[in-house]
Amino acid sequence: MLTITAYSAELVKDPFGIIPGKRYEFNLEVDVPEDDELYTANGIYLRVIYGVDEGQSRIIKYDIRENSTDTYLEFDLEDEELAVVDTFCKEHLPQDE
Repeated sequence: MLTITAYSAELVKDPFGIIPGKRYEFNLEVDVPEDDELYTANGIYLRVIYGVDEGQSRIIKYDIRENSTDTYLEFDLEDEELAVVDTFCKEHLPQDE
C-alpha cells in the first residue's frame, strides 16, 4: 500500500470556460514498500488531475512517475490505492484563487 508523504496542489485555470466545474493538479510524493511492483530506488510521485463539479468529485487522470528521472511508469494503481488518493485529494483541495 502506498503512503502519501508530501503534496502540492493548485487550481488549473480555464480562462475560456471550456471545462465544466473545476480542475486541480496534485503532485503526490509517495512511499511504497520494496516488495510492491511500483517500487523504484529513486522513488515515485503521482500527478493527479482531480475534478469537482456540482458537488461531485473524482480523479480524472493520474500518472505514475519516477522522482529523479521524471520517467512515466506504465502501471495502474489498485482500487484500494485509488481510494486512498481520491480521499486525500478530496480532503486537501486548495482554496480557489
